[in-house]
Amino acid sequence: MSPISDSQKKAVRKYKEKAYDRLEISVPKGRKAELQDHAQQQGESLNGFVNRAIDETMERDGGQTGEDVGA
Repeated sequence: MSPISDSQKKAVRKYKEKAYDRLEISVPKGRKAELQDHAQQQGESLNGFVNRAIDETMERDGGQTGEDVGA
């Protein structure tokens, strides 16, 4: 596998800035590893797990999910 070029990194960064909003959350020390382990056991990334948790909670609460609004 060849290394990723600087121009490719720049293009990916530019795409992410255009396509995604960033959200920073804080959890107690040690919890991040617990969440990463859980996500891995489910076959998903930590980001995917957090997004799924948000969507499922919003759906349960009767609100729109990211899937409903095309995110």
